[in-house]
Amino acid sequence: MTLSIIGLLVLFSLLLASGQILFKLVARSAESLNTLPAIIGLAGNGWFWMAMVFYGTATILWIFILQKIDLVHAYPFVALGFVVVPVAAHFLLGEHITLSYFAGVALILAGLWFITTKMGA
Repeated sequence: MTLSIIGLLVLFSLLLASGQILFKLVARSAESLNTLPAIIGLAGNGWFWMAMVFYGTATILWIFILQKIDLVHAYPFVALGFVVVPVAAHFLLGEHITLSYFAGVALILAGLWFITTKMGA
């Protein structure tokens, strides 16, 4: 796996993580989605549209990446979201993360290293 492909995979994961943070901002700013008018009201939420742009861009990038490498090699990078989203939520949204979370992060990163280096990805 080339450095440029790894870079694109990391960018893809960052786009998805950014979209998740934006969706949390939507959840904080939108009224409860228990009625159809409330759901339709999302159309007027700027955070919602920003999240959709990030997700749309990530989708196009994902298709481009899958044209270059096998899904079995690309998909493990989706796990970076489990690293980036909680850290971003902590710093940007004030959410709490625990020490056991960091142990899990270490395992995820070790798994990515193993997949990209030891299996000839």
